[in-house]
Amino acid sequence: MKLALSPRRADTPLTLSCAGETLMFNGETLDLSAIPDGASLPAEAVASDWIVGPISRNDGELSLTIALPCGANAPDETRFPQPITVIQDGPIMLPPYQLEEITA
Repeated sequence: MKLALSPRRADTPLTLSCAGETLMFNGETLDLSAIPDGASLPAEAVASDWIVGPISRNDGELSLTIALPCGANAPDETRFPQPITVIQDGPIMLPPYQLEEITA
């Protein structure tokens, strides 16, 4: 599964995980297994605010764009994220929500 990330300013970070072709966004479950090969589904057809672009399946591989919440002090790797290829079930490592604050 290929995930493109679309940064969005938000007050709550995202916890994302995968089980087969099911994604879990902060506890919200989205099963993508019904999308047939060669098909594309617009984001509006999916009941999830996390999906911000079309979902497609080509040669058996799903590709989609998801919203990536960013804190007010997000690092460049979060504001300009690289795509993620998911190859196993479990938690999906996302760029940091924001930079850690250093207190003196």
